[in-house]
This record gives sequence, C-alpha cells and structure tokens, in this order.
Amino acid sequence: MSENSTVLIIEDDPNIADLVEIHLNDLGYDLERSYDGEEGLAKALDNSYALIILDLMLPKLEGFEVCKRIRAGD
Repeated sequence: MSENSTVLIIEDDPNIADLVEIHLNDLGYDLERSYDGEEGLAKALDNSYALIILDLMLPKLEGFEVCKRIRAGD
C-alpha cells in the first residue's frame, strides 16, 4: 500500500457508498465519505487522497462541477 492509502467516496446513496466501502476496506484502504457535492469538494481540497470516487448526480453541487473545481484547485 502506498504512503497515502485514503480514499474519498463522494456518493449520496448510502447503499452504493456502503458497497464501495466494503470492497475498498478489503483491499486495505482507509476511507472517508461525503454525501453531497459541497462537503465532498471541501474535503477534496483540504486533504490528500490516493483516490476520489465521485458520483455525478449529487445534492448541493453536481459531480461534474466538483471534478472541475478539484482540478482547478478551488
């Protein structure tokens, strides 16, 4: 496992987030979760992650906009 083994899951459906979390836990990753785009964006910009799993249809801020802002760093 790499130095940073934390994955951020930005997903508003708890059942999907749970399933992804189960599989990533089995692979040894540490996990953080967000249930809306605004919270997910804030976490992504404030922390470093090995991977971000991002739903496209999210409350408060849709996934494409979250991705765009993460890439822009704002």
